Amino acid sequence: MLYQISSLLLEVAAGLLAGTCLLRLYMQYQRIPMSVRSGNPLAKFIFALTDWLVLPLRRVIPAVGRWDLASLVGAFLIQLAQFLILWGLTGMGANLLSVLVLAAFGLVRMAISGMTGLVIIYAILSWVQTQSVAADFLERLVMPLLIPIRRVVPLVGGIDLSPLVLLVILQIAGIVLGNVQAAVLVAL
Repeated sequence: MLYQISSLLLEVAAGLLAGTCLLRLYMQYQRIPMSVRSGNPLAKFIFALTDWLVLPLRRVIPAVGRWDLASLVGAFLIQLAQFLILWGLTGMGANLLSVLVLAAFGLVRMAISGMTGLVIIYAILSWVQTQSVAADFLERLVMPLLIPIRRVVPLVGGIDLSPLVLLVILQIAGIVLGNVQAAVLVAL
């Protein structure tokens, strides 16, 4: 019971911090303005949660093009810390390489889950036709993935099914990721 509670608390804390680092990475890649003056509804929140880790990492890890590698490494380090703590709580039964692999796969799984959440929220907001800063923000995050799908999937009765198709693709990616993770861990 104590392990389950600890695992839950670690997952929530690490998910929030690492997920915010991944959101920062993706927003910078998409060139979404992140200054507080830009009107970005999440800018303060993102900076408050990630600056303590990302800014020191930027001193040693430069960006590559539009990719803020400091945010990516920060998210990975948080995932790694989560799995190292859980590894310690379980008596260090697995080898350390397995912990590194779990952290890497956990990071990819988190990216898939995060995008799934963004697509669901975007789809709900598109039904109510909200013209708000938050809706525009979500559209800028989700649209790069929806545009290629919209080229292939036509409107059906005036309904845009591209968010549904993207959700199915993300679910398939999660299934594939789980199977690849299992195969890699068995090979270790």
